[in-house]
Amino acid sequence: MSQGTHHAPYTGTAVTALAGRLLAAWAAGPGDGAAPAEHPSDPGIPVLAALLHDVGERGSGGTAARAVAVWARTAGQGPGHFGLYDGGLAGTLVGLRLGARLHPPLHPVADRLRDQLVRTAPTRGRRRDHVSFPDYDLIVGPSGILLALCAGARPEPAELEPFADHLAGLCDADDLPRLRTAGYAGHPHLDWLDGRINTGMGHGTAGVVAALTAAVRHLGPRPDLTRALRHATRWLMRQSYDDARSIRTWDGAGLEGPPPTEPRARQAWCYGTPGVSWALWDAADALGDREAAAWAAGAFTTLAEHYDESFHLFGDRPADLLALCHGAAGVLAVADAFDHHARLPAAAELKARLLGHLLTRLSELHGLGQETRGLLGGAAGALCALLTAAQGASRTWLPCLGLR
Repeated sequence: MSQGTHHAPYTGTAVTALAGRLLAAWAAGPGDGAAPAEHPSDPGIPVLAALLHDVGERGSGGTAARAVAVWARTAGQGPGHFGLYDGGLAGTLVGLRLGARLHPPLHPVADRLRDQLVRTAPTRGRRRDHVSFPDYDLIVGPSGILLALCAGARPEPAELEPFADHLAGLCDADDLPRLRTAGYAGHPHLDWLDGRINTGMGHGTAGVVAALTAAVRHLGPRPDLTRALRHATRWLMRQSYDDARSIRTWDGAGLEGPPPTEPRARQAWCYGTPGVSWALWDAADALGDREAAAWAAGAFTTLAEHYDESFHLFGDRPADLLALCHGAAGVLAVADAFDHHARLPAAAELKARLLGHLLTRLSELHGLGQETRGLLGGAAGALCALLTAAQGASRTWLPCLGLR
């Protein structure tokens, strides 16, 4: 059941003050009670610093600049893969691009890393059948790299084409057989996905759709891209169903029989209606398909009208309740995107509710910041969503979520 329509007024000062405190503690080092980002290359710190600088809070400039300087000392260290999250170099690129607003010498560093990604990442043996996450997804795969190249920059066609070509090739058939995963049998967390096609934004078809949509916007409506995008969006639409709470939604993987009968609890950026419906709406908008855009907006409206914080926000960790991937901040970011671009009344209403929800939990968000300050799963990302949705901070980081 949705909550009431009266919301506490948004207090930007409290959010910027918390962002400044977290950046200052992080820049001071572990001896001052700071927590790391998820990985040294995670872009959360420089993205938050850039957005805090954007809103012009008095006294924040020095704090934000110091945080970027400290982050830059270890930028690029970590697992060394090319992806956007989990310590990948595409995430480092985003951090360098946004951090360069405060430290212009980082611009040429970002350019060199961009060139490295474009030169080497497409040749690293990605599979076109029996795929796993690094072959296609937004978190560690080419969908995320393509989107990272769009964050804080205007990419040249040659930068995006290798990744766009690969993703288009994966979606060359209507039933998306090339996105059917392999190698997860017996995995402690992903056995359920083996041999199936993931639907979600982080690890699934919605993330591929977001990347292909960005490619169409930057490269134009090439026939291979638009054909692939229509294959992927139509497949996603066919996997949707109405859950027991009257929400048009998606299971974690494509349907293989009757849809689930129970309510779909995970309604987040990563899985469920928020991320998937946005990917479908944005693709339809890029293709000029008004009917499909209306369908996707209708799906999101069912979520907004039936969203229940006490049911749809769950988990044992603060990140599950608050952060971008699973928590309230991710749903806020999607609602803001629908409000900003689609002018969807239900999105504006849900956005206001979630702003109020997060504002009353700033102490919990501060606690999350003592554990992690990463972009996707930490306090930095949640604060970025608040600064963008409510205070007009730059939207240039949103491609990291497949948003804009």
